[in-house]
Amino acid sequence: MDILLEILKEMYEDIDFHTHETLIDDKVIDSFDIISLIAEIDDKIGVSIPPEELVPENFNSYAAMCAMIERLEDI
Repeated sequence: MDILLEILKEMYEDIDFHTHETLIDDKVIDSFDIISLIAEIDDKIGVSIPPEELVPENFNSYAAMCAMIERLEDI
């Protein structure tokens, strides 16, 4: 999911999103970042993230975010 990676790299240039799997746990991404990320995902990918998906597990890694977006695209 290249678009998501581009969004994340714009927010954090120095993070390797392919290997970092504890973005929330390590406080790399905070609640304000999640709000910005949700808006960017909706705008650039066209996927709306409902409130019930706003759990740390869905944003703790790039892979988790990709899985959430792919799951929501199928709805």
